[in-house]
Amino acid sequence: MKHATLVIMAAGVGSRFGGGIKQLESVGPCGEIIMDYSIYDALEAGFNKVVFVIRKEIEKDFKEIIGNRVEEIVKVDYVYQEVDDIPEQYRNKYKTRNKPWGTGQAILCCKEVIEEPFIVINADDYYGKTAFVRAYKYLTEEHKSEDKINICMIGFMLKNTLSDNGGVTRGICSVGKNKLLNDIVETHNIVKTGDLITADKDGERLVIEQESIVSMNMWGFTPEFFEILEKEFNYFLDKLDSNDIKSEYLLPTIIGDQLKKKNVEVKVLQSSDEWFGVTYKEDKKSVTEAINQLVLEGVYPHKLYK
Repeated sequence: MKHATLVIMAAGVGSRFGGGIKQLESVGPCGEIIMDYSIYDALEAGFNKVVFVIRKEIEKDFKEIIGNRVEEIVKVDYVYQEVDDIPEQYRNKYKTRNKPWGTGQAILCCKEVIEEPFIVINADDYYGKTAFVRAYKYLTEEHKSEDKINICMIGFMLKNTLSDNGGVTRGICSVGKNKLLNDIVETHNIVKTGDLITADKDGERLVIEQESIVSMNMWGFTPEFFEILEKEFNYFLDKLDSNDIKSEYLLPTIIGDQLKKKNVEVKVLQSSDEWFGVTYKEDKKSVTEAINQLVLEGVYPHKLYK
């Protein structure tokens, strides 16, 4: 069995979820949270280490709710995403900022604890078994691409990734021959109204094809990608206005830029599984119902961990 790591980005507090820590909300019949099912699926697929990206202020609750029990079944590392975890020369420039820097920074925080291929996921998203099986297979195979870093992305159909309770943001993908990613565009306020799916675009509403392939922040990398993340993060911090307290260093944007520079090649591994997650507080009910249905169908045991 070849080594591969699961990285779970769990540092965010869901502001739209009523201020609570949405990643730690129970959705399973025996108190399981969404992360439990992702970890279960990843270990079943072959991944053999878990890295949690959290904030220090939630560490105690996090370990009590999930970390301690996961440590009993697989090797676990913790890394901490904090607003001041940036190169020293920029700390004074951004001393008034109180919000971490996004998914690119979250993965960069893992640099010191990962030496093997790894998959990245959001803590509050359920991806399904197929995604982890395909990701593990890709990450443990040999890939040759001259002068390019090989990356994989699990793509989902847009219609399988929406919330009934409000607009969502998705990375809309353009996929070319050999299932290679051509471009990815972060698209905001995507909603389904009747038979149409629309999104904000330059102040107007744009109709989007329901079967468009979207990124749900499930990416597969090798450790050499850390070099790109580190270099581009310095560039991002250098050009950003010191009064900008909202802009984030985001994986889809980073990868889109690297595609244009021809520094990376991204294989899109499509999953037909239905994604679901907790974006809004009202989503918890439908996620709980979906998990319970999977348990009834025998996809998961009633009690996930013995």
